[in-house]
Amino acid sequence: MKIAVLISGGVDSAVVVHKLYSEGNDLHLFYIKIGREGDGGDCSSEEDIEMCQLIARKYNLPFEVVSLHEEYWKYVMSYTLSTVKEGLTPHPDIMCNKIIKFGFFEQKWGHRFDKTATGHYASVKVIDDKYYLATAKDPVKDQTDFLAQISYDQLSHIMFPLGDLTKKEVRKIAEEASLPNAMRKDSQGICFLGKINYADFIASHLGEKSGPVIEIETGRKIGTHRGYWFYTIGQRKGLGLSGGPWFVVRKNIKDNVIYVSNGYSSPLQYGRVIHLIEPNWITENPLPSSGSAPARVAISFKTRHTPEFCSGNLILSEDDELTIVSESDVQGIAPGQYAIIYTPDHKLCLGSAMITVPPKSGHKNRNRK
Repeated sequence: MKIAVLISGGVDSAVVVHKLYSEGNDLHLFYIKIGREGDGGDCSSEEDIEMCQLIARKYNLPFEVVSLHEEYWKYVMSYTLSTVKEGLTPHPDIMCNKIIKFGFFEQKWGHRFDKTATGHYASVKVIDDKYYLATAKDPVKDQTDFLAQISYDQLSHIMFPLGDLTKKEVRKIAEEASLPNAMRKDSQGICFLGKINYADFIASHLGEKSGPVIEIETGRKIGTHRGYWFYTIGQRKGLGLSGGPWFVVRKNIKDNVIYVSNGYSSPLQYGRVIHLIEPNWITENPLPSSGSAPARVAISFKTRHTPEFCSGNLILSEDDELTIVSESDVQGIAPGQYAIIYTPDHKLCLGSAMITVPPKSGHKNRNRK
């Protein structure tokens, strides 16, 4: 099979190359470069590219560095910055996969190959001749939540060779194959931004604007923040407040005020009804009768990157309002983020929808997508 392999210089994508090469496939390696010198957007790219070149030489494979800088900054980073400025919580990784890795790369290079393979921890299952995005064997490393905005057409052209492996098994394969990056640490950070500090990145584009931190129960000012765009609902770390834990529970965007609550047991941190807009169903709409309202279906879901799932019901009301009603309390429901929706057994990722504030009376969400 002729396969385009997206490699990053990390151990995961290197093991993908080793596995697919060992199976006799015809591979072409690609590294997506999105940063330019001085723009703060492609941390350690030279080191990454050198590692990719070592992998290519080890297996005598063609290797290309391709640039999607303009597309990345026009679509992914503009989305991130505009979402933050609106006081919402963006998800640049989910957009990077949808728009860059499986969007523009496929349009420009990937379409020439039978499949495109990546080092994501996820799987593709075929059920009744349909492709489904499935969770990985390793629940801690599972990355289906970062893939939940892709389309069915994109999914049908993707391979995830690490889906049936744990991270420990991947490291073992890398060591046994004498891969040069077998012991290289995993990268951290936002998509292609690598080690760049997120707060520093936001500050460099949006600046700082100090405002009060208010204890929501008492109305007492207990501190000063750098600007509402640095904080998200449910955030605990980075608040600089003593006597914690403190959690962000509300933001007043107009007046640049952050409201916080103290302790793990504050009911203001939690909710059970999650309002959604703009659903993306990868293979098919899970709601009965093709999404006709009213409708209800049992699901499991996540609202952040974590091994744990919540259980609940996905509901489409007669007013076209799409909600998740959770069976347990959900901490830090942040508008702008995505609810990732799975089958009740957690095995299939059905898609995702953006979390929004509760709609005003009479508002139509138009969620029969």
